[in-house]
Amino acid sequence: MNVGYTLMCEQTDPRDLVRQAAAAEQAGFPLAVISDHFFPWLDTQGHSPNAWATLGAVTQVTETLELMTYVTCPTGRYHPAVVAQQAATVGLLSNGRFTLGLGSGENLNEHITARGWPPVNIRHEMLEEAVDIIGALFDGGYVSYSGKHFRVDSAKLWDLPERRVPIGVAVGGPQSVRAFAPKAEVFISTDPDAALTRQWDELSSVPARKVGQLPISWDADRDAAVQRAHEQFRWFAGGWKVNSELPSTAGFDAASQFVKPEDVAQQIPCGTDVEAIVKALTPFAEAGFTDVALIQIGGDRQKSYIEAAEQEILPAIREKLG
Repeated sequence: MNVGYTLMCEQTDPRDLVRQAAAAEQAGFPLAVISDHFFPWLDTQGHSPNAWATLGAVTQVTETLELMTYVTCPTGRYHPAVVAQQAATVGLLSNGRFTLGLGSGENLNEHITARGWPPVNIRHEMLEEAVDIIGALFDGGYVSYSGKHFRVDSAKLWDLPERRVPIGVAVGGPQSVRAFAPKAEVFISTDPDAALTRQWDELSSVPARKVGQLPISWDADRDAAVQRAHEQFRWFAGGWKVNSELPSTAGFDAASQFVKPEDVAQQIPCGTDVEAIVKALTPFAEAGFTDVALIQIGGDRQKSYIEAAEQEILPAIREKLG
């Protein structure tokens, strides 16, 4: 199982994200995933640059680091055809190192276009259409499409990478696995559910890469690590069904106001206990995940974390989990 690095746009200035990507490659991370938001989850995180512009810069300061959106919503802020063009361009700039990770989005980010936030079943319908459109454009040639939610009129991607950009989809249950396993090459989930990975493999036409994500708060001062995780990541406790519906950072602050630091510490490894990180990663390995990207909480705590990853964290994980 490969351990990746997360370029967390919600907590970091774009210039620092580019520097962090280069440092992560040098430290031995094989993969970097990037979040794509318009807002941070909480005001205390304090950032949210454009992920696609950042990715373009990252491709120019890295050589071997695989890149992936984790994840982009192609149904709200972006039209699917625009996402396809962006992905193809990053695929070219990275010389084939890019994977397009897609998801159904969150109200927090997609409401900004003032089109309203549809119910979850409609969001899944929209995502299915978007995946079809993007896949058709990746195939080359002119594409016209008339669906329930999207229309495309004679679109064509003029600059496609030699290696077709792989498509991944974030799934949360059997219904979404049934919808997307036949359409995508990469399974994406933050939940190490072995039943879902098995179902995906049964329905997929190709051997599936499976990419997860895990937050940690690395710090020699464990109390500081717990406090930082609580200040910036207590929204994580809400679960996806809640997190996808809340419309604002104020909403996330209110929804998580009763989450205590010790509650966060029970869910997120804090401090410098590598064994705790290995323990948290083990369910992903057992569920068949090929990659898990760690999130180091705190935009100003990346340098020491990357150094520790090179010297302690990555070697220990490789020894324990292969």
